[in-house]
Amino acid sequence: MNPTNHKFVLDSGWQVLLKDLGVSPQAILRQANLPLDLFCQPTPALTSTEYFRFWEGLETLLLKDPTFPLRIAQSITVESFSPPIFACICSENLNQGIQRLALYKRLIGPFRLDVTQTIHDTQIALGELPGHPPIPQSLIAMELALLVHLTRLATRAFIIPLKVQSTFTIPGSKEYEAFFGVPLDNGELDGVVFSAADAQKPFLTANAGMWSIFEPELHKRMQHLEVDAHFRDRVRACLMEILASGQCTMADVAKRLAVSTRTLQRRLQDENTSFKQELSSLRAELANHYLVNTPYSSAEISLLLGYSEPSSFFRAFHLWTGKTPDIVREMS
Repeated sequence: MNPTNHKFVLDSGWQVLLKDLGVSPQAILRQANLPLDLFCQPTPALTSTEYFRFWEGLETLLLKDPTFPLRIAQSITVESFSPPIFACICSENLNQGIQRLALYKRLIGPFRLDVTQTIHDTQIALGELPGHPPIPQSLIAMELALLVHLTRLATRAFIIPLKVQSTFTIPGSKEYEAFFGVPLDNGELDGVVFSAADAQKPFLTANAGMWSIFEPELHKRMQHLEVDAHFRDRVRACLMEILASGQCTMADVAKRLAVSTRTLQRRLQDENTSFKQELSSLRAELANHYLVNTPYSSAEISLLLGYSEPSSFFRAFHLWTGKTPDIVREMS
């Protein structure tokens, strides 16, 4: 199936947000050339192209206010939460919450979150889904502000990120910088970096009981969304989210994908691969990326790849490349 045919649920929280912004849902739907009864449907859902048209319709109606993405992010309240966002704030801290949000982000929009945790910081980058249209810049601006807003909302503290970066110049940058508390940087990624201390700061909204209620339904929605995806891609996507936690066994992945370990093995075998192959392949790719593109030490990289001891990483890396990490870094 063409990935652009996948549908994303337009959460009912949008109606609350639009009312708070003083915008008519009908006016947006008309501007975006979408069904006028969309919000009356039992489960309103849009393709990525339609989703971005919906956003651009909102942008057109609010054209006189270049900071409208910031207003939307700051308007997010408990009443307008979608289940994936609520799952995030039910977490113990940002590190746990952002992993949950990254895993379920595609339920509420055609984009992904790439999370990298180190001993120094937690980095969150917004990216496009393969085969989908590019994300509108104003939507990226809103998502960056939302990450900071949710962190402050959950901790009840004025968390200031270490860095906020975008691949473009955000209109109304002074207002955004006043909100973030740091200057906006231009770079190769769209993302936010939090200090390790802030990423571990307890969420006062933590609620394990509510998470136990939300998790089964979120897993079910993910299964419906990904029914046409290659299973190995789902396994690799899951591994990407949990590698740094060190909890990346076959059983860990099977649990997150809501299948048994036997089913996971069988489905990977049907695609002529195995869990061990996919884990090793992903680790090799990420190791090379970290060595070539980041200043992380070999010890830090070993932790990011889910190894409990650097020596295990060194042995594996030599098997993959016939070289040591230091030699590969020097050659880059």
